[in-house]
Amino acid sequence: MIIIGTKKFTKTSFRNEEELENVVVENYEYLFGPNSIYLPKAKIQTNDGVGTIPDGFAIDIENKKWYIVEAELGAHGVWVHIAPQITKQILAALQKQAKDKICERAVDLHNQKPDVKEKFEENNIKPIDVRKVLSDIVSKDPIIAIPIDYVSNDLKDWSNTQRFEVKLWVISKYAELTNPDEIMYEFPEDFKPDFDFNKSNNTPNMGSTLGRDVGEFTISTLVEKGLLKPNEYIYFEYGQRGRQKKKYTATIQEDGSIAVLGGIYRSPSWAALACMQDSGSNRKTVNGWTAWRTQDGKLIDSFRN
Repeated sequence: MIIIGTKKFTKTSFRNEEELENVVVENYEYLFGPNSIYLPKAKIQTNDGVGTIPDGFAIDIENKKWYIVEAELGAHGVWVHIAPQITKQILAALQKQAKDKICERAVDLHNQKPDVKEKFEENNIKPIDVRKVLSDIVSKDPIIAIPIDYVSNDLKDWSNTQRFEVKLWVISKYAELTNPDEIMYEFPEDFKPDFDFNKSNNTPNMGSTLGRDVGEFTISTLVEKGLLKPNEYIYFEYGQRGRQKKKYTATIQEDGSIAVLGGIYRSPSWAALACMQDSGSNRKTVNGWTAWRTQDGKLIDSFRN
């Protein structure tokens, strides 16, 4: 239960898969990162011409990754619904025709949407290089992205047998007790999936659903290891395009939270976003790990690496 003043929100079920799909489309940056773009569903075909329609494709411009996105309800079952559907989507997405189609749609987004173009600019990608960069990204193996309301043991076992990397994000829905039409959704923090089956180390990384993974660094972890100290200052410089940058200074708290602009944030991303919005930006996400620096100019992300 979540209590806000006199209101009480209890966990409830999604009406249908379409509701979950819409939540993902509207909030995709909270899953795939602030420098990602999202391509809504489109039909692609396997080598034998069998058609399939994933819920979308996401491209992470900064980290040069791309995702086949399939939002699912856990109740649909792994063997009857989820596994066969995603297997067909993988086979279709690997075809050259599908990859060319994904690239063209992403180029169109760049040309038509200023906010998408800005993401490429922030990653120092010139307009003349956009198509080449996108083509290089989708030439790699895709990541299977499954936003879902709950994860069964069979889904974890299936994910761990796949040749491709599989990431599972658990998205929860809450409804107000006396007004069921008042809804809130819970997303994992800092763009981290709840389960990350990464074949590079052959080990599933399990996040918030089963407790924090020992390999996951947080600000509190850095404080515990002495890499950052309580009351130490960190700073973030930001200015909207064409404007002079403003320097924001924050203080590390004993519990690893970050105090800035009169607020206290447990995540460096939320702390950085508060500063960006203070400057007048309408951005909804930012990677705080690559935004904040220590007093000697080191990115806090360098400590994680």
